[in-house]
Amino acid sequence: MGLGRFGSAALFAALVQASFGGFAAEAPAPHAAPPAFPPAFEDIDDVPMPDPDLWQRIRKGFAMEPLDSPLVTENEAWYSSRPEYIARFVDRGSLYLHYIVEQVEKRNMPMEVALLPVIESAFNPKAYSRAKASGIWQFIPSTGKNYGLSQDWWKDNRRDIVAATDAALNYLQRLHAMFDSWELALAAYNAGEGNVMRAIAYNQKRGLPTDFLGISPRLRPETRNYVPKLIAVKNIVLSPAAYGIDLESVPDEPYFTAVQAPKKIDVKVAAKLAGMSEDQFVALNPAHNNAVASGTGTFIVPVDKADDFKANLEKYDQPLVSWTTYQARRGESLDAIAKKHNTTAAQLKLANGEIKLDKKGHLRAAGAVMVPMKRDSMVAMKVAQASAIEPQETRVAAPVKEHATTKIYTVRSGDTLYNIAQTHRTSVDTLLGLNRLSASAIIQPGLKLRLP
Repeated sequence: MGLGRFGSAALFAALVQASFGGFAAEAPAPHAAPPAFPPAFEDIDDVPMPDPDLWQRIRKGFAMEPLDSPLVTENEAWYSSRPEYIARFVDRGSLYLHYIVEQVEKRNMPMEVALLPVIESAFNPKAYSRAKASGIWQFIPSTGKNYGLSQDWWKDNRRDIVAATDAALNYLQRLHAMFDSWELALAAYNAGEGNVMRAIAYNQKRGLPTDFLGISPRLRPETRNYVPKLIAVKNIVLSPAAYGIDLESVPDEPYFTAVQAPKKIDVKVAAKLAGMSEDQFVALNPAHNNAVASGTGTFIVPVDKADDFKANLEKYDQPLVSWTTYQARRGESLDAIAKKHNTTAAQLKLANGEIKLDKKGHLRAAGAVMVPMKRDSMVAMKVAQASAIEPQETRVAAPVKEHATTKIYTVRSGDTLYNIAQTHRTSVDTLLGLNRLSASAIIQPGLKLRLP
């Protein structure tokens, strides 16, 4: 069976053995010279041990019992035969694992839970399943909403590392309270509590066991394999060398922290201010659907980049936003939209992560499309962000005298002050003054604006 049966004494012996390079397990040949052991240590604290890292902290927190199932052995073999796959999920998970471990510890949950994203997504924050599950914890849309993970055109918080981790642990704690078993709670996380409850009820009527292994025949194959897969990963983490795996060390220290974010900013600009590549920034802030991050409140950046981000944002004197929204019609060609806004369809695809096109490159549905902002609008945004970055100098445009012919316009989704000004042949400054808005104002759908 899996190495989950190892006791702490055996693990200690294995670690000490590894520290000395290992000794042959075979008995010496007759009359062979006895092996030359190193001198005995007078103090247990002098025994050389591997450097403490996050894996050791995780091992100490394991609390689930071994699972007597051949599926555990099958999954151990599957993972241990794919060291490159393990290396990839360790590399991705090293960004998030310390945070997850701390949250699991705070809730006094078994540390096996911290490894659940290995099974769900291999720590890929952009993972998306056929069932429309998303993020490292793989929430489907409805469950995500039930646990406070909003999903809209700007963001999908199922991919937010902090928010989704909190939601997943809340959900798992609720399931554990319902079933009083972590194995059953995990099965319900995968299959839904209704399916697990029905399997339990079926066995109860027939006097059959109602633990995870007892109800497994009543569960779909994916769920039947789900808990054994997690236990297999746990066993490999517990003693990687026994499986021929070199588990890359992960420091037992926070990798990221939160910093205050502007109301709107290009993702590319935010990455630049943090001194990161765009891919690195997105790996920590994967919830944003488009080229502009809007209304996030905070960004997640590496601990050693936080001060740089704050300082660079404060002194940045270029527009924070270079994209705006265009209300496209259903069936409109992406190439035509690109041509209209002096860009390429390829650039629009990159800027609009959630855009849906048919085979001919036409929009499947009407809606907002991110397009490059025109120069005049970027100048207006530069003025706005200067006001936002220096709140002590809140600037309000001078009031413009109202005329008897003043019209009212109701802001719609996707509107910007620049677009409204263009449509109604006026300027952004005139709109700001007429409506007594500051240059940093954010307009929301439903807001009524006076027009000249």
